[in-house]
Amino acid sequence: MAVVTLEKVVKRYGPLDVVHGIDLDIAHGEFVVLVGPSGCGKSTTLRMIAGLEDISDGTIRIGDRVVNDLPPRDRNVSMVFQNYALYPHMNVAENLGFSLKIANRPKDEITQRVAEAAGILGLDDLMDRLPGQLSGGQRQRVAMGRAIVRHPDVFLFDEPLSNLDAKLRTQMRTEIKKLHQKVKTTVIYVTHDQIEAMTLADRMVIMRGGQIEQVGSPMDIFHNPANLFVAQFIGSPPMNLADGVVTDAKTVRLENGMELPLTADMAGRVAAGTAVVMGIRAEEMVFEGHGDAGAQSTRVDITASLSEPLGNESLVFFEFCGREWVCRMFDPRPVEPGESLGVHLNMDRVHLFDKTTEIRL
Repeated sequence: MAVVTLEKVVKRYGPLDVVHGIDLDIAHGEFVVLVGPSGCGKSTTLRMIAGLEDISDGTIRIGDRVVNDLPPRDRNVSMVFQNYALYPHMNVAENLGFSLKIANRPKDEITQRVAEAAGILGLDDLMDRLPGQLSGGQRQRVAMGRAIVRHPDVFLFDEPLSNLDAKLRTQMRTEIKKLHQKVKTTVIYVTHDQIEAMTLADRMVIMRGGQIEQVGSPMDIFHNPANLFVAQFIGSPPMNLADGVVTDAKTVRLENGMELPLTADMAGRVAAGTAVVMGIRAEEMVFEGHGDAGAQSTRVDITASLSEPLGNESLVFFEFCGREWVCRMFDPRPVEPGESLGVHLNMDRVHLFDKTTEIRL
């Protein structure tokens, strides 16, 4: 069983801790994505699991083995890198089978495993080509195939799609998801792209500053962010925010003096006088005449500053409480800068965060 467990894992460079005692349990066959901004410790964590970085403290288990002191070759993990790392003088078949060849596996076993991986990834017609004769997406499939042939307990992906263009990234996301459904092996995947994380993950691990901020399914994290950082990092566009204060546990007064009623579910849970940050996502606001914002909705008047048409929807930007907000228009029409519009806020979908601790209330 390829269960991966991290217990109070620390990575330290001299006096500087870059990973701060993280705990994480990954189930057999689970697709877990480590996501966060550059420098948050996600790639360092992945490299410690792979054995490419020594851990400074804590324990890493793969299955029932503690692997802290095992070299990478003895951990039975396969890693797919951002830069493909293919041998330019070897054709596809030779690249796929090279790790098995140096492990002195029998030739018939190598042939069988290479054919199996090529079939899974649609590489059968490319076996005689050199890496220089392949597209970026084909090279990445070869890199994944080279990992598959080893029949690892765990697949590790370190930002494998960063070098691809937008269209190819979308295609390769689908390929990776299909691969996981076929091989059903534990996958740990690192990316800074929150859309990539949302579309691929069974569970996401949101990291910041070498610590884990939240772990959960993509939809749970999207709808129930643990704090302001997660609320802003997950979702495109980011969650709209406004400073305010809870007045009598039933309303929140925003910086511009506007008072918004809290829902029955939220009323009474936050003490009067609490300084808060109110958050609402772009899709939880509905333009006047463009649909229903729900029973618990409040209308506000806005002045559009910019409109971004995206075909099936438009993003309309406006200033609210001294910040730039954005709302999705799902039945889009042309919107001119300076145009006055009415927007209904779905108060059932409003989040309140403690302004001091930044934790969702």
